[in-house]
Amino acid sequence: MFSWLGRIASACLRPLGRYVLMNKDDNDSLGGEDDALLWCKDLEKHSHGEFSFAVVQANEFLEDQSQVETGHHATFVGVYDGHGGPEASRFICDHLFQNLIRLARESGTISEDILRNAFSETEDGFLTLVRRAYEIKPLIAAIGSCCLVGVIWEVMKQGVWRVKGIIQVSRSIGDAYLKRPEFALDPSFPRFHLHEPLCRPVLRSDPSICKRVLQPNDKFIIFASDGLWEYLTNQDAVEIVHNNPRMGVARRILISAMKQACKKRQMTYNQLKKFDKGDRRNFHDDITVVIIFIDHAMLENKGSLPELSVRGFVDTVGPSNFNFPQGIDANTKSPI
Repeated sequence: MFSWLGRIASACLRPLGRYVLMNKDDNDSLGGEDDALLWCKDLEKHSHGEFSFAVVQANEFLEDQSQVETGHHATFVGVYDGHGGPEASRFICDHLFQNLIRLARESGTISEDILRNAFSETEDGFLTLVRRAYEIKPLIAAIGSCCLVGVIWEVMKQGVWRVKGIIQVSRSIGDAYLKRPEFALDPSFPRFHLHEPLCRPVLRSDPSICKRVLQPNDKFIIFASDGLWEYLTNQDAVEIVHNNPRMGVARRILISAMKQACKKRQMTYNQLKKFDKGDRRNFHDDITVVIIFIDHAMLENKGSLPELSVRGFVDTVGPSNFNFPQGIDANTKSPI
């Protein structure tokens, strides 16, 4: 995969012109007219239930990238919160899942080590891109992304928990200037200039992993970039999902957060919607929300389900390759 460097560089650095608006559900009760910077997708099936997906753009270029990949027995969710630009988060969206599924097929299983190796290969691939582009675009060394990833496989989930902020992050893919001395930026880039030489990496790319076997009382999982948690607590988000219909619930959470942002500025949501991308960043960040519902009755259902690849803010739904060869039986593997 990484031998196709020309195609990788082109995919990572090309403009975001392919982003377009997608479907809107009825939002009369959520804030009046459509928000031109808000995208949503409801309700699609995954291997163990349904999912609701929504994204709102604030920055001039959307720095949040996201994807849901569904297979017959597995579901992958990725939310990539970029900073400094969209290149790192887009690269991760294009490569992390592909690295994971290739490594999983080679080993015949999904494990913590497989997930770590997928992150490591994605980091190496992006740093190769940074190295090739650094002379003509030195600021690519200051571009990075935090990641929140979940894998549901049979009755197993792996989560890679998000780290917040931009300078304060402890783990990211990219941010080469904080990992490799050769990518140090000079004083002409004051925001990213280090006053002392970098003696050792100050950021890591290996994920922090949390594992959990799904229990009968587990009803849903909320994945979101940190722009959401600036305005809503965990409990706020859980109550919205619990107390409302599934259809449109990710969009409902986004709008609830933006209304809180409006409240702080003493303005209405309809007034906020008049601001275009770039200007919207003065009020809130890019926000991505994916709600994965767990329907336990489907854990025993071996019927055929669609294999989907859904990317946030992109008006395409294509086939996913999140499946293993028939000879591999997930039930024979040790729990993660």
